[in-house]
Amino acid sequence: MANRWKNTLKDHHATPEGIYMNRRQLMGGAVGLNMAGVQSGAKYVAFETALRPDEMSGVKYPVLDWPYVEGLRLDEAMHPLSIMATGIYGKDIPNQNGAPLRLVVPWKYGFKSIKSVVRITLTDTQPATSWNKANAREYGFYSNVNPQVDHPRWSQASERVVGGGLFSARQDMLMFNGYPEVAFLYAGMDLKKNF
Repeated sequence: MANRWKNTLKDHHATPEGIYMNRRQLMGGAVGLNMAGVQSGAKYVAFETALRPDEMSGVKYPVLDWPYVEGLRLDEAMHPLSIMATGIYGKDIPNQNGAPLRLVVPWKYGFKSIKSVVRITLTDTQPATSWNKANAREYGFYSNVNPQVDHPRWSQASERVVGGGLFSARQDMLMFNGYPEVAFLYAGMDLKKNF
């Protein structure tokens, strides 16, 4: 696994440290983006997963249009809570946790935290994301944790604590998953329409 991961990064002309620095530059604003060669008109970031059917048995099923694609607005991607993880618990991130790179966006539903990222594209148009293409009525582009907007098939106003068991008491879901510091990103937006 480690050799495959390192070879993948070498194929992209970067070391683990170099990718981390590029991520810090992306979060650093316009100066970092210009240093990375990003055109000034970029408004969105698209992320694409690896597509290796011999290793990833799930992609053999046409549940989604593979490879998996997710996207964020550029200001969401630049927020300090949005991170590209290359490790977990002090070690290289294993395949099952999203090697070689995994996006972590804690105020959004889990499917926005794309795993096994091999391509990052900055664009001026909103990227077509996998779940949104599969069912736009159920999976919006933003996918912020919002207890006031129910999924068409269930309420999202409450949740069970992970590890609490199937019959554990439910607790109120917190707006933005308990990260109010991201609320300014959506000021003035209708979050029921832009779910």
